[in-house]
This record gives sequence, C-alpha cells and structure tokens, in this order.
Amino acid sequence: MSNTLTGGEFLIKEVPAHEIFTLEELTEEQKMLRDAAKEFIDREVLPHRERFEKKDYALTEEKMRQMGEMGFLGVTVPEEYGGMGMGFVTTMLACDFLSGANGSLATAFGAHTGIGTLPILLYGTEAQKQKYLPDLASGTKFGAYCLTEPDAGSDANSGKTKARLSEDGTHYIINGQKMWISNAGFAEIFIVFARIDDDKNITAFIVEKEGTEGLTFGEEEHKLGIRSSSTRQVFFTDMKVPVENLLGERNNGFKIALNALNVGRIKLAAANLDGQRRILGHAAKYANERKQFGVSISTFGAIRKKIAEMATGIFVAEAGSYRAAKNVEDKTQELIAAGLNHQEAELKGVEEFAVEASILKVYVSDLTQHIADEGIQIYGGMGFSEDTPMEAAWRDSRISRIYEGTNEINRLLAVGMLIKKAMKGQLNLLEPAMEVGKELMSIPSFDVPDYSELLSEEKALLASLKKVFLMVSGAALQKYMTEIEKQQHLLLNASEILNQIYMAESAILRAEKHFEADSVEVAMAQLNLYKAVEKIIEAAKEGIISFAEGDEQRMMLSGLRRFTKYTNYPNIVALTEKIAAHFVEKEAY
Repeated sequence: MSNTLTGGEFLIKEVPAHEIFTLEELTEEQKMLRDAAKEFIDREVLPHRERFEKKDYALTEEKMRQMGEMGFLGVTVPEEYGGMGMGFVTTMLACDFLSGANGSLATAFGAHTGIGTLPILLYGTEAQKQKYLPDLASGTKFGAYCLTEPDAGSDANSGKTKARLSEDGTHYIINGQKMWISNAGFAEIFIVFARIDDDKNITAFIVEKEGTEGLTFGEEEHKLGIRSSSTRQVFFTDMKVPVENLLGERNNGFKIALNALNVGRIKLAAANLDGQRRILGHAAKYANERKQFGVSISTFGAIRKKIAEMATGIFVAEAGSYRAAKNVEDKTQELIAAGLNHQEAELKGVEEFAVEASILKVYVSDLTQHIADEGIQIYGGMGFSEDTPMEAAWRDSRISRIYEGTNEINRLLAVGMLIKKAMKGQLNLLEPAMEVGKELMSIPSFDVPDYSELLSEEKALLASLKKVFLMVSGAALQKYMTEIEKQQHLLLNASEILNQIYMAESAILRAEKHFEADSVEVAMAQLNLYKAVEKIIEAAKEGIISFAEGDEQRMMLSGLRRFTKYTNYPNIVALTEKIAAHFVEKEAY
C-alpha cells in the first residue's frame, strides 16, 4: 500500500477506503504479538489490581522486567541493538494491548519505550546506541525523560536547568531540577534537558544513575491515579556528565523533545484503546447482572444508549489510531527507499503526521475519560467503590489528558501546524478555501443525489464538513493573519472541527472497507458521524458569530447550514438500539 497523502492532506482530498489500514488487516505475526500481550496482562497484571492501587512501586518494576524478558520493551528497537525491529503499526499494537488493564504499568511502559528510549534511538550516535539500547530493549535497565520543570511545562524550552563545560573540557556540569518524572524511582538511564550557558535552546544529555554524583531524587508523588507509577522530582547539583553523553547536537534539545513527544502522542492514543474495551466489557456484564424493578438494567434505554455510544467511540478511536499508524509506517518505508536510514526515516515519518498525532491524542484521551465516567454511571453506587474496577479506571484515565502535552496545547498545536504547513507551501489550503468562498456566493443545487451506494451520503457529508473547516479557518486567518495565534478561542473551535472530521472519516472508511450495510460497524460509523456533525455545527457557529459580522456572518451561517445538511437523516434511536443489542449480548468489545 503506498502512502498517497501527506500530513493534514485529508482535509483537501477525498480518501478512498482502500488506502486506509485497519485492525481487521493485521498479519498473523501481529495477531500473535497481540494475543501474547493480552495473555500476559490477563495472567500477570490483572490479578494484582489491589496491589497496584496501594502504591506498590516494586510491583510495577517487577512487571516491567517481565515485559523486558518477553521482548515487549524492544518491539520498536532494531535487531542490531537487541530489539525486535518491528514496524510502527506493530509498535502501536503492542502499546495498545499492554497498556489497557492498569494505568500505573501503562505509564511506566510508555515512558520507558517512548520518551525514555526513542531520543537515543532517533538521535544517538552509533556508540550511544550500542551502549544503551540493548539494556533498554531487554529491561535490564529502565529509562526516564527529564524535561518538565516547576516553571517549564508546556513551554518546555523555557527550562532553567543549566549546563556548562568543565575547565578541562571533559564534562558538562549540570545544575537544576525536574519534576513529574515518570520511572524516576527505578530508572538507570535519564534523558536530561538543560541549557548550555546562554544558548537559545536547550540541549539533551544522557545521564547514567550509577556512579553519577550530584544526582538526587525527591520522594514519590502521591497522585490521583496511576498510583504505582514512580513519579519523583530529580535534582542536579554540580552533576558531571561526560561530553560524549551529549545527545544529538548542542542547541537541538527542543527539537528532540518535540519529536519524541510527537511519537508519544500517537502512541498514547493506542495506549488508551484496550482500557476502553475493558471498561465497556465490565459495564455491559454488570448491566446484564444488575436487576432493578425485576429486570436487568441492560434492558433500559438510558443504559443501552450509554453502552452504544461507548462502543461507537471505541470503534472510531481504533479506526483513527491505526489509520495514522500505517500512514507513518508507509512514509517511513518511502523515505528508507529514498536513501534515509531507518531512524531518520521514522523520525520524519512521524513528523509528517504530527497533526494527526495531536488529533488522536486529544480525541482518544478525552474519550477514555468519558467512557470511564459512563462506566461508573452504569455501575451506579458500586462504581464509586474501590471494590469495583471503575473508579480506578476513571482516576487512571485522567492523566492522559495532561501528559504528552495537555489536550488544550495539542488542540492549538494541530491547527497551528496546519497553518504553518500552508504558509510554507507544504499543504495547499488556500485554493480550496477560496473555492469554498466562491461556492458560498453561488446558488445551491436542488438536485436529489443518488445515495444508493453504501455510505455514499455519509462520504458526501464528510466532504462538506471539510468545507466547513476551510470556510471558518480561512475567514479567520484572513481577518487576523499573523495574529491568529493569539485567538485561542477560535483555534479551539477550529480544532474541534478538525478532530471530528478526521475521526469520523476514519470510522466511515473502516466501515466501508470491511463491513456490510446491515452490520453493527456501519451503524457505529453512521451514529458517530451524526454526533460529529452536531459538534461541528456548535463549534463552527461559535467561531463564526465571534469574528464575523453583518453580511459575512449571515453568508457563513448559511453556508454552515448548507454544508451540514443531511438529505436523509439516520434514525438515531434505531442505530443506538442495534449497537446496544450487539454489545449487551456480547458483554465485550
């Protein structure tokens, strides 16, 4: 399969279903890895739920070592450095099925295999890779990533940790502190960011815990969720780091941080998926078992609506996550064929789809919180009890909306990156936006389209929803120009439209590619699109009436009605009931 789209280009091109990748297309090797991951989690992790909730950090470390012994920590690491050398889709798959049962272990796994390992893999010298990656891939040693500071969170480049070269030129001497460092309690290898002298940007260093003086740690943080994930402050007091442990290039740390986070964002989406599936399974089973007024609560429409919407969200989240993963993998292979080495190619592949990574991070983490909340609601009072899995799932899911860049930052990032790509001529948004402007001035067609093909009306509506984004963002950009970055309310509205389009399209294309017209999967794609349209109308209207006035406002509101209009509205109650019936009976996703 060739990767025909560049990042963000889904907005201006029709994407045929055969060009996207879905979970239904896993290879036998990928299915074996998935099944091994599920079996490990069910056997080695689920039985210890109470211990994880009681801040058993040693248990998290023990399970991480077991994951290393099974090869799970080295899925993305090339074979020459002791890993499995799998592609990006398989990396996402491992992250998906190893992360769903316990938030503490998921955090440790994600921090180690992602931001703890990738900077060395992507930016390290050959000597650094040979020295550190085999231990990281095997779980002999664990990694941590030291970026955040008390006054440098989302503004990562403003960190105050300083580095200076020693007089004999053999070491950098680092002073400062970091906070919220995952795995700090048991990690042996730290990626530390510090500013050398008065450099404009921060620089990255590899720090070994063993034998390093001036490296100290705070106590374990007591957190709302992920209670057995080690989270500490890290302090550097005249800490010496050999000059050969500078990672990448001087002044290049901010770029390393951003690119590591791009990978982390898309993998975070995958890390939420199996948790969503497990919550739905628990909720459906409980709804069948719980009797009120002489019948199971799963017979009540209010409960069935929740279950249908939870399942629909999971279907959509899977569709977007694996679609983007394959885009990254295809782009990586394309760049390798063009002469880049694997690390450079994967770096550029992820960077190409950074917009989609931010979309997924926001959409899927928001969804997980919602699904966990609905899970508690279905359980009722029991959902609030520590004796059931729901309250821990709700607490653990909350952090996903904060780390790897808060969801607010990622919403702004996604739209900001699109605008920058357009300004650089990498993405032609201007001409399609102008065409939409011309269409607003024209008389709409009153012909009744032929929607006899499967999901043809839904695909036509998706094309119109893309016009909504171009209409609103184009007009806002024309008004504010370079000052658009200061209009965060408008950017958040544009981001909501963007997110809903990408995820709804992913679900529609997945359903079209693999399922029949009467399938529950098609019903989920249709139900989600209806909900997406309503959210897009709300976000677009708020934006339009905030910056446009008079005739321009009236014209754009008229265009919004035109571009969000169904010819044949779906029966939402019938779709909901069909989906609910399927999952209530199945008691699993």
